[in-house]
Amino acid sequence: MHLAETQQVTPGRRTQSAVSAVSVARAGVHGAPAQWHRVLTLLADVSLFIGTRTVWAQAATHRLALAAVISVCYASILVTGVLTLTVRRARSLARLDVIVLVTAIALTLCTWALNHTGGDEAVLTTQAAKEMVHGHQVYDHAWPWLFRIKGVALTATTTGGYDFTYGYPPLTPLLTAPFLWLGHDGAPATAAVTVVLIIGTIVLWRLLPGPWRSAATMLCLGFSFLPMYARQGYPAIVGLVLLVPVVVRWTRFGAGGRLGAAGIARAACLGAACAAQQLPWFVTPFLLAGIYAVRRGELGGREATRVVLRIAGIAVLTWLLINAYFMVSEPGPWLEGIALPLTQGAVLHGQGLVGISLYFTNGSDRLDWYGHASMLLAAALLALFMLFVRRLGPAATVLPWCAFYLATRSQDGYYLMMTPLWLAAAITVPLSEFSQAWQPRPRRLTERHRRPALVGAVVLLVLPALVSATLAVTGRPPLSMDITAVRHPSPGTVSTMTLKVTNTGDSALTPYYMITTGQGMDRYWSQVHGPATIPAHTTAAVELRAPSGKFTVPTQQGTRMRLRAFTATPQTLSTRDVKRAELDGKG
Repeated sequence: MHLAETQQVTPGRRTQSAVSAVSVARAGVHGAPAQWHRVLTLLADVSLFIGTRTVWAQAATHRLALAAVISVCYASILVTGVLTLTVRRARSLARLDVIVLVTAIALTLCTWALNHTGGDEAVLTTQAAKEMVHGHQVYDHAWPWLFRIKGVALTATTTGGYDFTYGYPPLTPLLTAPFLWLGHDGAPATAAVTVVLIIGTIVLWRLLPGPWRSAATMLCLGFSFLPMYARQGYPAIVGLVLLVPVVVRWTRFGAGGRLGAAGIARAACLGAACAAQQLPWFVTPFLLAGIYAVRRGELGGREATRVVLRIAGIAVLTWLLINAYFMVSEPGPWLEGIALPLTQGAVLHGQGLVGISLYFTNGSDRLDWYGHASMLLAAALLALFMLFVRRLGPAATVLPWCAFYLATRSQDGYYLMMTPLWLAAAITVPLSEFSQAWQPRPRRLTERHRRPALVGAVVLLVLPALVSATLAVTGRPPLSMDITAVRHPSPGTVSTMTLKVTNTGDSALTPYYMITTGQGMDRYWSQVHGPATIPAHTTAAVELRAPSGKFTVPTQQGTRMRLRAFTATPQTLSTRDVKRAELDGKG
Protein backbone atom coordinates (compact mmCIF):
# COMPACT_ATOMS: atom_id res chain seq x y z
CA MET A 1 0.00 0.00 0.00
CA HIS A 2 2.77 2.36 0.87
CA LEU A 3 4.52 1.53 -2.41
CA ALA A 4 1.39 2.23 -4.40
CA GLU A 5 0.91 5.58 -2.74
CA THR A 6 4.51 6.47 -3.45
CA GLN A 7 4.12 5.59 -7.11
CA GLN A 8 1.02 7.77 -7.38
CA VAL A 9 2.60 10.76 -5.73
CA THR A 10 6.00 10.71 -7.50
CA PRO A 11 4.84 11.80 -10.98
CA GLY A 12 3.06 14.75 -9.48
CA ARG A 13 6.21 15.85 -7.76
CA ARG A 14 8.20 15.50 -10.98
CA THR A 15 5.65 17.58 -12.84
CA GLN A 16 5.78 20.22 -10.14
CA SER A 17 9.59 20.29 -10.34
CA ALA A 18 9.48 20.69 -14.11
CA VAL A 19 7.00 23.57 -13.81
CA SER A 20 9.19 25.18 -11.16
CA ALA A 21 12.23 24.89 -13.42
CA VAL A 22 10.38 26.63 -16.25
CA SER A 23 9.25 29.34 -13.84
CA VAL A 24 12.81 29.89 -12.65
CA ALA A 25 14.05 30.08 -16.23
CA ARG A 26 11.38 32.67 -17.08
CA ALA A 27 12.21 34.61 -13.94
CA GLY A 28 15.83 34.67 -15.10
CA VAL A 29 14.74 36.41 -18.31
CA HIS A 30 11.99 38.68 -16.98
CA GLY A 31 13.20 39.17 -13.40
CA ALA A 32 15.96 41.36 -12.00
CA PRO A 33 19.48 40.56 -13.25
CA ALA A 34 22.12 39.28 -10.87
CA GLN A 35 24.39 41.98 -9.50
CA TRP A 36 27.51 40.19 -10.79
CA HIS A 37 25.98 40.32 -14.30
CA ARG A 38 25.65 44.10 -13.99
CA VAL A 39 29.25 44.37 -12.82
CA LEU A 40 30.55 42.19 -15.67
CA THR A 41 28.66 44.22 -18.29
CA LEU A 42 29.95 47.43 -16.72
CA LEU A 43 33.55 46.17 -16.75
CA ALA A 44 33.23 45.24 -20.42
CA ASP A 45 31.81 48.68 -21.13
CA VAL A 46 34.60 50.44 -19.23
CA SER A 47 37.26 48.34 -21.01
CA LEU A 48 36.30 50.02 -24.28
CA PHE A 49 37.89 53.25 -23.03
CA ILE A 50 41.35 51.66 -23.23
CA GLY A 51 43.24 53.20 -26.13
CA THR A 52 40.19 55.01 -27.51
CA ARG A 53 41.46 58.51 -26.78
CA THR A 54 44.65 57.90 -28.78
CA VAL A 55 42.66 56.62 -31.74
CA TRP A 56 40.25 59.57 -31.59
CA ALA A 57 43.14 62.07 -31.47
CA GLN A 58 44.69 60.39 -34.49
CA ALA A 59 41.41 60.46 -36.43
CA ALA A 60 40.58 64.06 -35.51
CA THR A 61 43.63 65.34 -37.42
CA HIS A 62 42.83 63.89 -40.84
CA ARG A 63 39.93 61.39 -40.70
CA LEU A 64 36.99 63.39 -39.37
CA ALA A 65 34.39 60.78 -40.32
CA LEU A 66 36.15 58.19 -38.17
CA ALA A 67 36.50 60.73 -35.36
CA ALA A 68 32.73 61.24 -35.49
CA VAL A 69 32.11 57.48 -35.27
CA ILE A 70 34.45 57.24 -32.28
CA SER A 71 32.62 60.12 -30.60
CA VAL A 72 29.36 58.21 -31.07
CA CYS A 73 31.06 55.19 -29.48
CA TYR A 74 31.95 57.40 -26.51
CA ALA A 75 28.27 58.30 -26.17
CA SER A 76 27.35 54.63 -26.41
CA ILE A 77 29.82 53.73 -23.63
CA LEU A 78 28.44 56.45 -21.35
CA VAL A 79 24.75 55.72 -21.92
CA THR A 80 25.33 51.98 -21.62
CA GLY A 81 27.15 52.55 -18.32
CA VAL A 82 24.15 54.39 -16.91
CA LEU A 83 21.62 51.85 -18.14
CA THR A 84 23.70 48.90 -16.93
CA LEU A 85 23.32 50.13 -13.37
CA THR A 86 19.64 51.03 -13.62
CA VAL A 87 17.74 48.53 -15.80
CA ARG A 88 15.38 46.25 -13.89
CA ARG A 89 15.10 43.20 -16.12
CA ALA A 90 17.68 40.62 -17.13
CA ARG A 91 16.44 40.81 -20.71
CA SER A 92 17.22 44.53 -20.83
CA LEU A 93 20.71 43.89 -19.50
CA ALA A 94 21.19 41.20 -22.15
CA ARG A 95 20.35 43.80 -24.80
CA LEU A 96 22.97 46.09 -23.31
CA ASP A 97 25.47 43.25 -23.70
CA VAL A 98 24.70 43.36 -27.42
CA ILE A 99 25.27 47.13 -27.50
CA VAL A 100 28.64 46.74 -25.76
CA LEU A 101 29.63 44.13 -28.35
CA VAL A 102 28.57 46.32 -31.30
CA THR A 103 30.42 49.32 -29.83
CA ALA A 104 33.56 47.24 -29.39
CA ILE A 105 33.38 46.05 -33.00
CA ALA A 106 32.95 49.62 -34.24
CA LEU A 107 35.99 50.81 -32.27
CA THR A 108 38.05 47.86 -33.52
CA LEU A 109 37.20 48.66 -37.15
CA CYS A 110 37.94 52.37 -36.67
CA THR A 111 41.31 51.57 -35.13
CA TRP A 112 42.14 49.23 -38.02
CA ALA A 113 41.18 51.91 -40.56
CA LEU A 114 43.74 54.23 -38.96
CA ASN A 115 46.50 51.68 -38.28
CA HIS A 116 46.51 48.86 -40.78
CA THR A 117 50.00 48.64 -42.29
CA GLY A 118 51.02 45.97 -39.78
CA GLY A 119 54.45 44.66 -38.81
CA ASP A 120 56.72 41.84 -39.88
CA GLU A 121 54.03 39.17 -39.48
CA ALA A 122 51.62 41.14 -41.67
CA VAL A 123 54.02 41.93 -44.52
CA LEU A 124 55.27 38.34 -44.63
CA THR A 125 51.72 36.95 -44.67
CA THR A 126 50.66 39.39 -47.39
CA GLN A 127 53.68 38.54 -49.51
CA ALA A 128 53.03 34.83 -49.02
CA ALA A 129 49.45 35.35 -50.21
CA LYS A 130 50.67 37.23 -53.30
CA GLU A 131 53.19 34.53 -54.17
CA MET A 132 50.53 31.85 -53.70
CA VAL A 133 48.04 33.64 -55.95
CA HIS A 134 50.67 33.93 -58.70
CA GLY A 135 51.70 30.29 -58.35
CA HIS A 136 55.15 31.06 -56.96
CA GLN A 137 57.05 29.40 -54.13
CA VAL A 138 55.89 30.50 -50.69
CA TYR A 139 58.21 28.71 -48.27
CA ASP A 140 61.99 28.94 -47.86
CA HIS A 141 62.00 32.06 -50.04
CA ALA A 142 63.58 35.22 -48.63
CA TRP A 143 61.97 38.63 -49.11
CA PRO A 144 64.48 41.04 -47.51
CA TRP A 145 63.04 44.13 -49.21
CA LEU A 146 59.88 43.81 -47.10
CA PHE A 147 61.86 44.78 -44.01
CA ARG A 148 62.90 48.14 -45.40
CA ILE A 149 59.41 49.40 -44.56
CA LYS A 150 59.47 51.71 -41.56
CA GLY A 151 58.32 50.04 -38.38
CA VAL A 152 58.80 46.45 -39.59
CA ALA A 153 60.92 44.56 -37.08
CA LEU A 154 63.70 42.12 -37.89
CA THR A 155 64.05 38.69 -36.29
CA ALA A 156 67.77 38.23 -35.69
CA THR A 157 69.24 34.72 -35.59
CA THR A 158 72.31 33.40 -33.81
CA THR A 159 73.92 32.77 -37.22
CA GLY A 160 74.47 36.50 -37.67
CA GLY A 161 71.58 37.06 -40.06
CA TYR A 162 67.85 37.68 -40.09
CA ASP A 163 64.83 35.60 -40.95
CA PHE A 164 63.17 36.98 -44.09
CA THR A 165 60.98 33.95 -44.88
CA TYR A 166 57.42 32.89 -44.08
CA GLY A 167 57.43 30.35 -41.27
CA TYR A 168 53.80 29.44 -40.53
CA PRO A 169 51.26 26.94 -41.89
CA PRO A 170 49.36 28.22 -44.94
CA LEU A 171 45.81 28.94 -43.73
CA THR A 172 46.36 32.63 -42.94
CA PRO A 173 47.77 33.45 -46.42
CA LEU A 174 44.79 31.60 -47.89
CA LEU A 175 42.44 33.82 -45.87
CA THR A 176 44.48 36.90 -46.81
CA ALA A 177 44.25 36.31 -50.57
CA PRO A 178 40.69 37.77 -50.92
CA PHE A 179 41.93 41.00 -49.27
CA LEU A 180 44.90 41.65 -51.58
CA TRP A 181 42.95 44.39 -53.35
CA LEU A 182 43.41 46.55 -50.24
CA GLY A 183 46.94 47.50 -51.29
CA HIS A 184 50.56 47.00 -50.38
CA ASP A 185 52.46 46.53 -47.13
CA GLY A 186 50.60 44.39 -44.60
CA ALA A 187 47.08 45.83 -44.97
CA PRO A 188 45.53 42.69 -46.55
CA ALA A 189 46.80 40.46 -43.75
CA THR A 190 45.77 42.86 -40.99
CA ALA A 191 42.29 43.14 -42.52
CA ALA A 192 41.90 39.36 -42.77
CA VAL A 193 43.07 38.71 -39.21
CA THR A 194 40.98 41.57 -37.77
CA VAL A 195 37.85 40.26 -39.49
CA VAL A 196 38.60 36.77 -38.18
CA LEU A 197 39.03 38.15 -34.65
CA ILE A 198 35.68 39.95 -34.82
CA ILE A 199 33.97 36.78 -36.08
CA GLY A 200 35.65 34.79 -33.33
CA THR A 201 34.47 37.26 -30.71
CA ILE A 202 30.89 36.96 -31.95
CA VAL A 203 31.14 33.14 -31.95
CA LEU A 204 32.51 33.05 -28.40
CA TRP A 205 29.87 35.58 -27.34
CA ARG A 206 27.13 33.34 -28.71
CA LEU A 207 28.53 30.11 -27.27
CA LEU A 208 28.84 31.43 -23.72
CA PRO A 209 25.87 31.46 -21.33
CA GLY A 210 23.93 34.73 -21.53
CA PRO A 211 25.14 36.53 -18.39
CA TRP A 212 28.79 35.76 -19.21
CA ARG A 213 28.80 37.09 -22.76
CA SER A 214 30.22 40.51 -22.00
CA ALA A 215 33.33 38.77 -20.69
CA ALA A 216 34.03 37.68 -24.27
CA THR A 217 33.67 41.26 -25.50
CA MET A 218 35.95 42.55 -22.78
CA LEU A 219 38.71 39.99 -23.26
CA CYS A 220 38.67 39.76 -27.07
CA LEU A 221 38.13 43.41 -28.02
CA GLY A 222 37.94 45.59 -24.91
CA PHE A 223 41.45 45.42 -23.53
CA SER A 224 42.86 46.28 -26.98
CA PHE A 225 45.77 43.83 -26.89
CA LEU A 226 44.13 41.19 -29.09
CA PRO A 227 43.01 43.79 -31.69
CA MET A 228 46.58 45.11 -31.61
CA TYR A 229 47.94 41.66 -32.49
CA ALA A 230 45.29 41.37 -35.20
CA ARG A 231 46.43 44.71 -36.65
CA GLN A 232 49.94 43.27 -36.69
CA GLY A 233 48.64 40.37 -38.77
CA TYR A 234 49.54 37.60 -36.32
CA PRO A 235 48.45 34.17 -37.66
CA ALA A 236 48.08 33.02 -34.04
CA ILE A 237 44.84 35.04 -33.86
CA VAL A 238 43.38 32.84 -36.60
CA GLY A 239 44.41 29.76 -34.67
CA LEU A 240 42.83 31.17 -31.52
CA VAL A 241 39.50 31.83 -33.22
CA LEU A 242 39.35 28.32 -34.68
CA LEU A 243 40.04 26.85 -31.23
CA VAL A 244 37.13 28.72 -29.63
CA PRO A 245 34.38 26.26 -30.69
CA VAL A 246 36.70 23.39 -29.78
CA VAL A 247 37.35 24.59 -26.23
CA VAL A 248 33.83 25.64 -25.27
CA ARG A 249 32.40 22.66 -23.33
CA TRP A 250 35.22 20.49 -24.63
CA THR A 251 34.53 17.82 -21.99
CA ARG A 252 31.30 16.99 -23.84
CA PHE A 253 33.22 16.28 -27.04
CA GLY A 254 32.21 12.75 -28.11
CA ALA A 255 29.80 12.26 -25.19
CA GLY A 256 28.02 8.93 -25.45
CA GLY A 257 30.59 7.77 -28.00
CA ARG A 258 29.07 9.94 -30.77
CA LEU A 259 30.45 13.01 -32.47
CA GLY A 260 27.50 14.09 -34.60
CA ALA A 261 27.63 16.96 -37.07
CA ALA A 262 28.67 19.45 -34.41
CA GLY A 263 31.47 17.20 -33.18
CA ILE A 264 32.78 16.68 -36.70
CA ALA A 265 32.79 20.44 -37.26
CA ARG A 266 34.66 20.99 -34.00
CA ALA A 267 37.26 18.39 -34.91
CA ALA A 268 37.69 20.09 -38.29
CA CYS A 269 38.20 23.42 -36.49
CA LEU A 270 40.94 21.79 -34.43
CA GLY A 271 42.75 20.69 -37.58
CA ALA A 272 42.27 24.09 -39.21
CA ALA A 273 43.67 25.83 -36.12
CA CYS A 274 46.81 23.71 -36.40
CA ALA A 275 47.01 24.74 -40.07
CA ALA A 276 46.98 28.43 -39.13
CA GLN A 277 49.87 28.66 -36.66
CA GLN A 278 52.07 26.46 -34.50
CA LEU A 279 50.72 27.50 -31.06
CA PRO A 280 47.62 25.25 -31.38
CA TRP A 281 50.01 22.31 -31.73
CA PHE A 282 50.86 22.68 -28.06
CA VAL A 283 47.33 22.76 -26.66
CA THR A 284 45.99 19.95 -28.86
CA PRO A 285 47.63 17.08 -26.90
CA PHE A 286 46.15 18.40 -23.65
CA LEU A 287 42.65 18.57 -25.13
CA LEU A 288 42.87 15.08 -26.63
CA ALA A 289 44.26 13.66 -23.38
CA GLY A 290 41.48 15.33 -21.40
CA ILE A 291 38.79 14.08 -23.77
CA TYR A 292 40.18 10.56 -23.49
CA ALA A 293 40.19 10.69 -19.69
CA VAL A 294 36.60 11.96 -19.49
CA ARG A 295 35.28 9.56 -22.12
CA ARG A 296 37.12 6.61 -20.55
CA GLY A 297 35.48 7.37 -17.24
CA GLU A 298 32.13 7.34 -19.04
CA LEU A 299 32.51 4.64 -21.71
CA GLY A 300 35.59 2.59 -20.91
CA GLY A 301 39.01 2.45 -22.52
CA ARG A 302 38.12 0.98 -25.91
CA GLU A 303 35.28 3.39 -26.71
CA ALA A 304 37.28 6.35 -25.41
CA THR A 305 40.13 5.41 -27.73
CA ARG A 306 37.74 5.25 -30.68
CA VAL A 307 36.33 8.67 -29.89
CA VAL A 308 39.76 10.28 -29.65
CA LEU A 309 40.98 8.56 -32.82
CA ARG A 310 37.93 9.83 -34.73
CA ILE A 311 38.53 13.37 -33.50
CA ALA A 312 42.24 13.19 -34.30
CA GLY A 313 41.55 11.62 -37.69
CA ILE A 314 39.15 14.39 -38.74
CA ALA A 315 41.59 17.04 -37.47
CA VAL A 316 44.52 15.49 -39.34
CA LEU A 317 42.46 15.16 -42.53
CA THR A 318 41.46 18.83 -42.33
CA TRP A 319 45.08 19.81 -41.72
CA LEU A 320 46.23 17.76 -44.71
CA LEU A 321 43.57 19.26 -47.00
CA ILE A 322 44.64 22.81 -46.14
CA ASN A 323 48.31 21.96 -46.61
CA ALA A 324 47.86 19.64 -49.62
CA TYR A 325 48.77 22.13 -52.36
CA PHE A 326 52.02 23.14 -50.65
CA MET A 327 52.90 19.57 -49.72
CA VAL A 328 52.74 18.65 -53.42
CA SER A 329 54.16 21.79 -55.04
CA GLU A 330 57.04 22.48 -52.61
CA PRO A 331 57.32 19.57 -50.13
CA GLY A 332 60.83 20.28 -48.82
CA PRO A 333 60.48 24.05 -48.39
CA TRP A 334 56.97 23.59 -46.94
CA LEU A 335 58.23 21.21 -44.26
CA GLU A 336 61.14 23.50 -43.41
CA GLY A 337 58.81 26.49 -43.34
CA ILE A 338 56.21 25.15 -40.90
CA ALA A 339 59.01 23.91 -38.64
CA LEU A 340 60.92 27.20 -38.84
CA PRO A 341 59.95 28.63 -35.41
CA LEU A 342 61.47 25.51 -33.85
CA THR A 343 64.63 25.45 -35.99
CA GLN A 344 65.45 29.04 -37.01
CA GLY A 345 67.73 29.69 -34.03
CA ALA A 346 66.33 33.14 -33.26
CA VAL A 347 68.13 35.15 -30.59
CA LEU A 348 66.81 35.29 -27.04
CA HIS A 349 63.71 37.38 -26.48
CA GLY A 350 60.91 37.59 -23.96
CA GLN A 351 59.83 38.09 -20.39
CA GLY A 352 60.54 34.55 -19.18
CA LEU A 353 63.56 32.91 -17.64
CA VAL A 354 65.83 34.00 -20.50
CA GLY A 355 65.71 37.50 -19.00
CA ILE A 356 68.31 36.33 -16.50
CA SER A 357 70.87 35.70 -19.24
CA LEU A 358 69.75 38.75 -21.21
CA TYR A 359 69.59 41.45 -18.55
CA PHE A 360 70.77 40.26 -15.13
CA THR A 361 73.98 38.42 -16.04
CA ASN A 362 76.54 38.71 -18.83
CA GLY A 363 75.23 35.76 -20.81
CA SER A 364 75.57 31.99 -20.85
CA ASP A 365 77.42 29.29 -22.75
CA ARG A 366 74.50 26.89 -22.32
CA LEU A 367 71.60 28.63 -24.08
CA ASP A 368 70.54 25.37 -25.73
CA TRP A 369 69.39 24.19 -22.32
CA TYR A 370 66.60 26.79 -22.31
CA GLY A 371 65.08 24.97 -25.27
CA HIS A 372 65.63 21.58 -23.63
CA ALA A 373 64.00 22.83 -20.43
CA SER A 374 60.99 24.13 -22.33
CA MET A 375 60.34 20.86 -24.15
CA LEU A 376 60.93 18.78 -21.02
CA LEU A 377 58.50 20.94 -19.05
CA ALA A 378 55.87 20.65 -21.80
CA ALA A 379 56.14 16.85 -21.67
CA ALA A 380 56.08 16.88 -17.86
CA LEU A 381 52.98 19.08 -17.75
CA LEU A 382 51.15 16.78 -20.16
CA ALA A 383 52.03 13.77 -18.02
CA LEU A 384 50.97 15.58 -14.84
CA PHE A 385 47.74 16.64 -16.52
CA MET A 386 46.89 13.02 -17.27
CA LEU A 387 48.00 11.87 -13.83
CA PHE A 388 45.84 14.44 -11.99
CA VAL A 389 43.17 15.21 -14.60
CA ARG A 390 40.39 15.35 -12.01
CA ARG A 391 42.11 18.35 -10.46
CA LEU A 392 43.95 19.86 -13.45
CA GLY A 393 41.28 19.24 -16.10
CA PRO A 394 39.89 22.82 -16.27
CA ALA A 395 43.46 24.14 -16.73
CA ALA A 396 43.98 22.30 -20.04
CA THR A 397 43.96 25.60 -21.92
CA VAL A 398 46.47 27.26 -19.57
CA LEU A 399 49.04 24.58 -18.77
CA PRO A 400 50.62 24.34 -22.26
CA TRP A 401 51.81 27.94 -22.19
CA CYS A 402 53.72 27.48 -18.93
CA ALA A 403 56.41 25.66 -20.91
CA PHE A 404 57.14 28.82 -22.92
CA TYR A 405 58.31 30.57 -19.78
CA LEU A 406 61.50 28.51 -20.02
CA ALA A 407 61.93 28.83 -23.80
CA THR A 408 64.50 30.96 -25.61
CA ARG A 409 61.57 32.91 -27.11
CA SER A 410 59.28 33.55 -24.13
CA GLN A 411 57.52 36.75 -25.10
CA ASP A 412 54.17 37.56 -23.52
CA GLY A 413 52.28 37.20 -26.79
CA TYR A 414 52.52 33.43 -26.50
CA TYR A 415 50.48 33.65 -23.31
CA LEU A 416 48.01 36.46 -23.78
CA MET A 417 46.92 35.68 -27.34
CA MET A 418 45.29 32.49 -26.07
CA THR A 419 43.61 33.97 -22.99
CA PRO A 420 40.08 33.84 -24.51
CA LEU A 421 40.47 30.07 -24.36
CA TRP A 422 41.14 30.39 -20.63
CA LEU A 423 37.86 32.27 -20.30
CA ALA A 424 35.92 29.76 -22.38
CA ALA A 425 37.18 26.89 -20.26
CA ALA A 426 36.61 28.71 -16.96
CA ILE A 427 32.94 29.34 -17.81
CA THR A 428 31.97 26.16 -19.63
CA VAL A 429 34.29 23.47 -18.20
CA PRO A 430 33.81 23.32 -14.40
CA LEU A 431 35.83 21.03 -12.16
CA SER A 432 32.78 18.83 -11.61
CA GLU A 433 33.00 17.64 -15.23
CA PHE A 434 36.09 15.63 -14.25
CA SER A 435 34.75 13.91 -11.15
CA GLN A 436 34.53 10.54 -12.95
CA ALA A 437 37.46 11.04 -15.34
CA TRP A 438 40.00 8.25 -15.60
CA GLN A 439 43.33 8.77 -13.89
CA PRO A 440 46.19 6.26 -14.25
CA ARG A 441 46.81 4.63 -10.89
CA PRO A 442 48.84 1.41 -10.38
CA ARG A 443 46.51 -1.19 -8.91
CA ARG A 444 49.31 -2.94 -7.05
CA LEU A 445 49.92 0.07 -4.84
CA THR A 446 47.91 0.27 -1.66
CA GLU A 447 46.41 3.56 -0.50
CA ARG A 448 49.23 3.86 1.99
CA HIS A 449 51.92 3.74 -0.69
CA ARG A 450 50.01 5.56 -3.43
CA ARG A 451 50.52 9.08 -2.13
CA PRO A 452 54.35 8.79 -1.82
CA ALA A 453 54.40 7.20 -5.27
CA LEU A 454 52.48 10.15 -6.77
CA VAL A 455 54.74 12.65 -5.04
CA GLY A 456 57.76 10.82 -6.40
CA ALA A 457 56.26 10.80 -9.89
CA VAL A 458 55.73 14.58 -9.77
CA VAL A 459 59.33 15.15 -8.71
CA LEU A 460 60.71 12.83 -11.39
CA LEU A 461 58.61 14.47 -14.10
CA VAL A 462 59.47 18.08 -13.25
CA LEU A 463 63.09 17.59 -12.17
CA PRO A 464 64.65 17.25 -15.68
CA ALA A 465 63.16 20.59 -16.75
CA LEU A 466 64.35 22.30 -13.57
CA VAL A 467 67.86 20.89 -13.97
CA SER A 468 67.99 22.02 -17.62
CA ALA A 469 66.79 25.51 -16.70
CA THR A 470 69.39 25.70 -13.93
CA LEU A 471 72.14 24.72 -16.35
CA ALA A 472 71.04 27.43 -18.79
CA VAL A 473 70.83 30.16 -16.15
CA THR A 474 74.13 29.35 -14.48
CA GLY A 475 76.15 29.23 -17.69
CA ARG A 476 79.02 31.69 -18.09
CA PRO A 477 79.74 33.93 -21.08
CA PRO A 478 82.44 32.23 -23.16
CA LEU A 479 83.81 35.44 -24.69
CA SER A 480 85.55 38.35 -23.00
CA MET A 481 85.42 41.59 -25.03
CA ASP A 482 87.26 44.89 -24.68
CA ILE A 483 86.89 47.96 -26.89
CA THR A 484 90.37 49.08 -28.00
CA ALA A 485 89.60 51.66 -30.69
CA VAL A 486 86.66 53.54 -32.24
CA ARG A 487 86.30 55.76 -35.30
CA HIS A 488 83.99 58.81 -35.32
CA PRO A 489 82.63 60.10 -38.66
CA SER A 490 80.92 62.91 -36.72
CA PRO A 491 80.45 63.92 -33.07
CA GLY A 492 78.27 61.47 -31.17
CA THR A 493 78.51 58.72 -33.80
CA VAL A 494 80.67 55.64 -34.35
CA SER A 495 81.43 54.09 -37.73
CA THR A 496 83.88 51.31 -36.76
CA MET A 497 84.98 49.69 -33.55
CA THR A 498 87.92 47.42 -32.76
CA LEU A 499 87.58 44.71 -30.11
CA LYS A 500 89.98 42.44 -28.31
CA VAL A 501 88.06 39.18 -28.00
CA THR A 502 89.18 36.28 -25.81
CA ASN A 503 87.55 32.86 -26.09
CA THR A 504 87.66 31.39 -22.60
CA GLY A 505 85.69 28.29 -23.60
CA ASP A 506 86.83 24.83 -24.66
CA SER A 507 85.55 24.96 -28.26
CA ALA A 508 86.06 27.25 -31.22
CA LEU A 509 83.34 29.91 -31.59
CA THR A 510 82.08 32.05 -34.48
CA PRO A 511 80.57 35.15 -32.85
CA TYR A 512 78.31 37.84 -34.30
CA TYR A 513 78.22 41.21 -32.60
CA MET A 514 75.68 43.94 -31.89
CA ILE A 515 75.13 46.83 -29.48
CA THR A 516 71.72 47.08 -27.84
CA THR A 517 70.27 50.16 -26.14
CA GLY A 518 66.97 48.75 -24.89
CA GLN A 519 65.15 45.54 -24.06
CA GLY A 520 65.11 44.28 -27.65
CA MET A 521 67.80 43.27 -30.11
CA ASP A 522 69.41 45.59 -32.65
CA ARG A 523 71.07 44.95 -36.00
CA TYR A 524 74.38 43.14 -36.24
CA TRP A 525 77.64 44.97 -36.87
CA SER A 526 79.50 43.60 -39.88
CA GLN A 527 83.04 42.28 -39.44
CA VAL A 528 85.66 43.88 -41.69
CA HIS A 529 88.91 42.59 -40.18
CA GLY A 530 89.98 39.77 -37.90
CA PRO A 531 89.23 36.03 -37.76
CA ALA A 532 85.60 34.94 -38.05
CA THR A 533 86.19 31.92 -35.84
CA ILE A 534 88.12 32.26 -32.58
CA PRO A 535 89.78 29.04 -31.36
CA ALA A 536 89.44 27.94 -27.76
CA HIS A 537 91.60 29.78 -25.22
CA THR A 538 92.90 32.33 -27.72
CA THR A 539 92.63 36.09 -28.17
CA ALA A 540 91.98 37.93 -31.44
CA ALA A 541 91.53 41.52 -32.62
CA VAL A 542 88.29 42.13 -34.51
CA GLU A 543 87.20 45.27 -36.36
CA LEU A 544 83.47 45.88 -36.78
CA ARG A 545 81.47 48.30 -38.92
CA ALA A 546 78.22 49.78 -37.63
CA PRO A 547 74.90 48.94 -39.34
CA SER A 548 74.23 51.38 -42.20
CA GLY A 549 77.73 52.74 -41.60
CA LYS A 550 76.90 54.73 -38.45
CA PHE A 551 75.87 54.12 -34.85
CA THR A 552 74.49 57.09 -32.93
CA VAL A 553 75.53 57.09 -29.29
CA PRO A 554 72.48 57.69 -27.04
CA THR A 555 72.55 61.01 -25.24
CA GLN A 556 69.82 60.27 -22.73
CA GLN A 557 71.14 59.68 -19.25
CA GLY A 558 70.54 56.19 -17.89
CA THR A 559 70.45 54.45 -21.28
CA ARG A 560 72.15 51.09 -20.86
CA MET A 561 74.34 50.11 -23.79
CA ARG A 562 75.36 46.47 -23.99
CA LEU A 563 77.80 44.84 -26.41
CA ARG A 564 76.54 41.36 -27.22
CA ALA A 565 78.10 38.44 -29.08
CA PHE A 566 75.96 35.49 -30.19
CA THR A 567 77.17 32.13 -31.47
CA ALA A 568 75.06 29.45 -33.12
CA THR A 569 76.97 26.20 -32.51
CA PRO A 570 76.76 25.91 -29.60
CA GLN A 571 74.26 28.66 -28.83
CA THR A 572 75.94 31.13 -26.51
CA LEU A 573 75.64 34.75 -25.47
CA SER A 574 78.42 36.95 -24.17
CA THR A 575 77.59 40.47 -22.99
CA ARG A 576 79.39 43.42 -21.47
CA ASP A 577 78.18 46.88 -20.54
CA VAL A 578 79.52 49.74 -22.65
CA LYS A 579 80.19 53.14 -21.14
CA ARG A 580 79.65 56.25 -23.19
CA ALA A 581 83.26 57.26 -22.57
CA GLU A 582 84.46 54.12 -24.35
CA LEU A 583 82.60 55.04 -27.53
CA ASP A 584 83.82 58.62 -27.24
CA GLY A 585 87.37 57.27 -27.29
CA LYS A 586 88.00 58.32 -23.68
CA GLY A 587 87.72 54.88 -22.02
